[in-house]
Amino acid sequence: MSTQDSPEHTPLKRVMGPKLLLLFIIGDILGTGVYALTGQVAAEVGGAAWAPFLVAFLVALLTAFSYLELVTKYPRAAGAALYVHKAFGVHFLTFIICFTVMCSGLTSAATASRAFSANLFVALGIEGDPMMITLGALGFMLLVMVVNFRGASESVKANVVLTLVELSGLLLVIILGFYGISNGQADFSRVVAFETPENKSVFLAITSATALAFFAMVGFEDSVNMAEETHAPHRIFPKVMLTGLGITAVIYVLVSICAVALIPVGELAASSTPLVLVVQRAAPNLPMDTIMPIISMFAVANSALINMMMASRLLYGMSRQGVLPKFLAKVHPRTQTPWSAILFTTFLALGLIVLVSTSNSKAISALGGTTALLLLAVFAFVNIAVLVLRRDRVEHEHFRTYTPVACLGAIACIFLVTPMTGRDPIQYQVAGWLLVLGVVMWGITVLVNRNEPHRLDPERLDAELLKEE
Repeated sequence: MSTQDSPEHTPLKRVMGPKLLLLFIIGDILGTGVYALTGQVAAEVGGAAWAPFLVAFLVALLTAFSYLELVTKYPRAAGAALYVHKAFGVHFLTFIICFTVMCSGLTSAATASRAFSANLFVALGIEGDPMMITLGALGFMLLVMVVNFRGASESVKANVVLTLVELSGLLLVIILGFYGISNGQADFSRVVAFETPENKSVFLAITSATALAFFAMVGFEDSVNMAEETHAPHRIFPKVMLTGLGITAVIYVLVSICAVALIPVGELAASSTPLVLVVQRAAPNLPMDTIMPIISMFAVANSALINMMMASRLLYGMSRQGVLPKFLAKVHPRTQTPWSAILFTTFLALGLIVLVSTSNSKAISALGGTTALLLLAVFAFVNIAVLVLRRDRVEHEHFRTYTPVACLGAIACIFLVTPMTGRDPIQYQVAGWLLVLGVVMWGITVLVNRNEPHRLDPERLDAELLKEE
């Protein structure tokens, strides 16, 4: 067994135990998606909006088993890119996987930062113009950078607070929803009714809604990038990740049932704040116009923080593998955080905020679907990589998924990537341009590393970096 793959060997500071890891996973999954996607999913399938969330959970669960085998086998930062790198050893493919995952995190963080700024002005009772919202988002992203730089301990503590507030908001929706239902305000006939668009069959409507709902289930994969900052990752990851996925799935199903039972589907789909609509209908005397924007601020802030942590650790991990320029693996001697990767990802996120702010509403709404599209493609590679890496033996104990589960996960992810799901074509256009940018970045990386082309000896590189640190 190489030193690189030892569960104990890492220059980063281990600060996360089972409870903090569980909150990290739940907080990452319960991001901005659930606050905005419920109405859009209902628009695809009608009152049975819970069904796509449930199917999305099952697909995520299949892939989670593959992630668990790989993260307990190779408890290193870098996640999917590291696994693909070890399985296939193709520098270009590894880079594209790394770039794709990073883009999904930065896009989510940039969008969440803009949503945070918009909700802030609403909560303050100020009508913020686009320039004010953009400036607020840029300022918030800089604040996220400071928290991230201070260390994983500070970042995780902030995550705990934000996750608890985020959970309280969703529990409020569920509690008030059932309160409204108990008062006879619900129509449960809508909960089992499929009302699909005229040009779609029930199957196509469910698959397209699942492709959209899957965006609300992503986030569990971010946690593997924190493996080097987690105590005994090979032991605690399986139980914690599966528990986190299960909790979020239950919350999503209950929220969607309450929503469609209380609000007609057409009204729910037309609202940009569907959960605010639900609690207003369930308890009209409560000042939810103020409370829910504040809760939404905490929810999107959590998404931004976790995604920026993931992106920086991803670049740090792949730099240590020799796939990215070496300077991205620099660790600050005092805070023990990957400071160069944090600065680099923050710079890219600031650029995305400006780009998103100047885009039209259709492009912005397509980002969530594009993120899910890119991650589903990555998940397909992860499910294949876990089978290829069965030939690689390690001495420490690790989780092992069943071969049919990994195969089924790969097939499900590949299917949800294809146009057969009825995806909006703009998602493929956005994903295509991002991949073109990735190819350009790969060429730049090759030029930067031209004196050490494709240095893929992780054990030697790891020893060199530790010596420098």
